[in-house]
Amino acid sequence: MFYFPLQSEYCNNKLTYMGRVFLEHLGGQRIFSCAHCETPLTNRNELVSTRFTGATGRAFLFSRVVNTKQSAVQERMMLTGRHFVRDISCKKCDTKLGWMYEFATEETQRYKEGRVILERALINETDGF
Repeated sequence: MFYFPLQSEYCNNKLTYMGRVFLEHLGGQRIFSCAHCETPLTNRNELVSTRFTGATGRAFLFSRVVNTKQSAVQERMMLTGRHFVRDISCKKCDTKLGWMYEFATEETQRYKEGRVILERALINETDGF
């Protein structure tokens, strides 16, 4: 795991360094990043499932995502039942990327809790290092 920049401070509730947004990089051989600004979000090792659908079509479920902001909790009725979710947006450009499952009311859906959906149309997958 890499952190850029190495020193940081809080300013207006954002983690910053000399006016720049603090970003993490998880490394890995395949990296998923924001399609709008190319901020790294996660890697292939964190991918749980590719069998999800979002507002823009195909979506992926990840166990860990970095460099995002979360909205307040919202209750949503989805195809798999009632869920409490938070919208996820890019920390750098504020583009909405998907959502995070906070709580699932159905026992069979509890595996999603704490995990993040990223919509495929809003992210890029590239070679890492």
